[in-house]
Amino acid sequence: MDLGITGKWALVCAASKGLGRGCAAALVQEGVHVVITARGEEALRHAAVELKALNRASSVRTVVGDITTPEGRAAALAACPQVDILVTNAGGPPPGDFRQWDRDAWIAALDANMLTPIELIRATVDAMADRGFGRVINITSAAVKAPNDILGLSNGARSGLTGFVAGIARQPRLAGRNVTINNLLPGPFDTDRLRTTLAGAAARSGQPVEAVAEQRRKGVPAQRFGTPEEFGAACAFLASQQAGFITGQNWLIDGGGFPGTF
Repeated sequence: MDLGITGKWALVCAASKGLGRGCAAALVQEGVHVVITARGEEALRHAAVELKALNRASSVRTVVGDITTPEGRAAALAACPQVDILVTNAGGPPPGDFRQWDRDAWIAALDANMLTPIELIRATVDAMADRGFGRVINITSAAVKAPNDILGLSNGARSGLTGFVAGIARQPRLAGRNVTINNLLPGPFDTDRLRTTLAGAAARSGQPVEAVAEQRRKGVPAQRFGTPEEFGAACAFLASQQAGFITGQNWLIDGGGFPGTF
């Protein structure tokens, strides 16, 4: 299927590895020019080399910086001639017991996983509407639908973003001008984030990480962890011309882990 986005420009946040990189790769393969951001310069440079190899016709620009800061957002936006596709993403806050988190921990989580996406949306959607095309895809978490007690910081911040998106995505100024805003909710994907969570669980239980990982894997109906490539494919479809009638939605991608009907 031709997704109809060849030649578009995308800003993909936290794209040096993991799910952000999977999204950037899928977009590049569709002929999209991308600006990728991350804090680690070496990992970002390595990712850019591999992305360029996927499609020589697509431009790949890198911006080293922290997207959760005003300076990082300004630099990323300045590097993108126009943002037709915005993929928001930031590292999730650390797991733990809510009794350990003070106000600073909560503010950091809100800044990264709620307020940063909102600021990027605010900076881009009106220009998208003026051009008659725009796609915003927020990478949130399956914990929005099935909260995990040790991921309370993530549960709270990402749920706040979800509620915000549910309202603005339906504005006629946006939806009526072919600008969609959707959320992708990843379950257990084979990323550094998952490995960190598994290591924490292993430390608490006293079991080897391999044993904890196997237990978690067996708990997924698909009997495996997801891959960044298949997550990126879902992102690319939501960015496509064909997805113009999908907005304000939360796509759960968890291998069947969520047990509910809705």
